[in-house]
Amino acid sequence: MEAYGLRFHRELLAAAGVRTVPLPLDGDGARVGLLGRERGVLLTPAHQFPTGGPLHASRRAAVIDWARARGAVVLEDDYDGEFRYDRKPVGALQGLDPERVIHLGSVSKSLSPALRLGWMVLPERYVGDVLAAKGDREAWASVPDQLGLADLVVSGAYDRHVRRMRQRYRGRRDRLVAALAAHAPRVGVTGVAAGLHAVLRLPPGTERATVEAAVRRGVALDGLAGFRHPETDMAAHDGLVVGYATPSEHAYGAALDALLDVLP
Repeated sequence: MEAYGLRFHRELLAAAGVRTVPLPLDGDGARVGLLGRERGVLLTPAHQFPTGGPLHASRRAAVIDWARARGAVVLEDDYDGEFRYDRKPVGALQGLDPERVIHLGSVSKSLSPALRLGWMVLPERYVGDVLAAKGDREAWASVPDQLGLADLVVSGAYDRHVRRMRQRYRGRRDRLVAALAAHAPRVGVTGVAAGLHAVLRLPPGTERATVEAAVRRGVALDGLAGFRHPETDMAAHDGLVVGYATPSEHAYGAALDALLDVLP
């Protein structure tokens, strides 16, 4: 799995007895050319989490070639691919080889995590095992919620909603970038071409103190170190992972001010 990612994913795999190996990242995404005898790889190819940026086209082809040669599986976590601002859409990796790639997504970003609706686009051979792992008590998601989502999709209302929210989040992103440029020029910002969060690059040695100061101000953000695979040898950089979708419209300005106040 990628050298920076969700600890939750690592913990799930570890609980199942699976050892994860960190895959280094650079400006073109995960360095999939380093894959060897592994049985599978978990990627966020549309928008690497949390560092941002898509997996380069040549690497998308390379990971498919690797999976075919090894008989391996690619888990594609497409957690916020519908929100893009300054780039063309990035197609799902699953479309390159539906028999080798399992596509994972949900409505947590586009609608609400409270709906608890997600999906896995699976090769037929895995369907029975996945249903068994879900268990009899959680075999199906809420039927009314599924029917409601289906109606949104079929009617076109879902696409209209996503386009409307894309414009709203673009505006929030632009306000964040402009505020940083004006009031914290030493802080670099990356990963903002898509998604609902930005990565702020901090001066060395300031991450922990900044996170602690944010907690005291009631600002919810994470340090970049919390997403780092414990076995990676990638160079560490101080930074913050700042989500800009959560605050209500009337509270967003105050949240920005509080963020600027705690930056070094």
